[in-house]
Amino acid sequence: MSTLIRFLIVLTLVFATSFKIVAQVVNHDLAKQTVYEYLDELANLQLIELNTLIKPYSRQLIAKKLKAVDKTLLNKRQLKELEFYLRDFNKETHSNKEFDKRYDLFYYKDSLFSITLNPIMGGRIWNNENGVNFHRRNGGEVFGSVGKSWGYCLALHDNSEKELLQNELYLNNDPAAVYKSSGDFSDLRAGLTYAWGWGSIALLKDNFTWGNNNFGANIISNKVPSFARVELKLSPVKWLDFTYYHGWLASGVRDSSRAYTAGARQRSIDVRKYIAANFVSIKPVKHFNVSLGNSIVYSDNIQAAFFIPFAFFKSIDHVVYSGSGNFGGQNTQLFLDISSRNIKGIHLYVSVYVDEISFSRFWSKSQHSNFVSGKLGAQWSNILNKNIQLTVEYTRTNPVTYNHFVNTTTYASNGYSLGHYLRDNAQEFAVELSVKPIARLNLKASYILAQKGLVYEYLGTNTDVWGLSFLKDKRWESSRVLISAGYELFNDVRLFVDYQYRNNRGVDQLLYSPEYSQGETNTVSFGATIGF
Repeated sequence: MSTLIRFLIVLTLVFATSFKIVAQVVNHDLAKQTVYEYLDELANLQLIELNTLIKPYSRQLIAKKLKAVDKTLLNKRQLKELEFYLRDFNKETHSNKEFDKRYDLFYYKDSLFSITLNPIMGGRIWNNENGVNFHRRNGGEVFGSVGKSWGYCLALHDNSEKELLQNELYLNNDPAAVYKSSGDFSDLRAGLTYAWGWGSIALLKDNFTWGNNNFGANIISNKVPSFARVELKLSPVKWLDFTYYHGWLASGVRDSSRAYTAGARQRSIDVRKYIAANFVSIKPVKHFNVSLGNSIVYSDNIQAAFFIPFAFFKSIDHVVYSGSGNFGGQNTQLFLDISSRNIKGIHLYVSVYVDEISFSRFWSKSQHSNFVSGKLGAQWSNILNKNIQLTVEYTRTNPVTYNHFVNTTTYASNGYSLGHYLRDNAQEFAVELSVKPIARLNLKASYILAQKGLVYEYLGTNTDVWGLSFLKDKRWESSRVLISAGYELFNDVRLFVDYQYRNNRGVDQLLYSPEYSQGETNTVSFGATIGF
């Protein structure tokens, strides 16, 4: 491990002395969704070129895209929102405060160093037939740059809930929590990034997504707790983007051989667990991206071969782990994502996660064994130039997808799946209508039907998972109608209120639903946030 760390340090120094530096990279928190939604709209309307495969975006990228918009093509609401977001992201392009800048608790910038410091606080209160619940959050964030190459960010969120809203089994799309006590948990997101003209390398711990989506990604979602990773991003030409990372996951599997006595107590240590993944995205024509990638989840000992960014990890796995009659190997995956904005105003996308596939059995119902998750979606923005947007999305995940018979190489961290929040043998249909009557006010009405079937046992033999029925036995079903209103009063200061009708039912309802959302409920919630 020490040798690997020294190698990474040397590699970073090589990058630092080999490239002409043009900008820093600081990721913009995924929780701040409003600017992401605005950029999606601009891309759908062909006002900017944007690859939406991987999020979060850097603040520098967001600033670049906002600056590239032709203001004469925007309607009144869009123009006001552009001016609103530039109050924040102009900090990336201006060397001083000589612009209409947003409110910050503290902001400083000179030719060498910049820093922004802001508080994080807010909460939400729910009330329905099952009682009252609340979520409170407070903390702070700081980000900035050093010189022309280094970027940094740090955000600490301290959270408290009356009733627990998360565990590894609950089927909701909210970010996961690792509780330190009843209802309390903390979340630290941080990063250190070095950038040059056509790429960046970073050490990060934050939430991120892979795969185009509007209701939850099925390749890598932000449901999983954030984990540390080394990330490499390259864009050497306009038609190609490449991303690679190596991450350190939490297995949750005790390694009894490494346990030891500490004082009067026994100290337990988990089995080491890692993930390596890459995604290459090619743009053959404007507004059209085809992306292919693969990943491997492996355990026990770190392998230098999985630090090769461009590798096909399945082939390495055959040599390193599965050769000479070795049992099991590791857990590999393939990804495909296709995104088209060639029809002005409309975004069409397909996102596919492949856990295991056999084309010889593809059409055989009796031997069907393809562990695949597929997502198909469409979004129509600014319908009839009336600030109306319609989104439709369908996700299907076959039985056994995301699972593995080796408990240390599952596609998960801290017990939470890295993939779609419904996990395997499940489907979701979602439709949402969004209206923005004035700038920064978003009114939404949505309907979501989610269904989950029996979780089949996977023991490692192919025959025990061939021919499994998709949703033959529905164990859990949820119908949800949501009407919401959100208004961004100032940059990163948001007020919201919503009404939700939800009907959770099925024999596994108690397993998959937190207490406050069980059964048929009518929930009213409201809240405010600062900084997230």
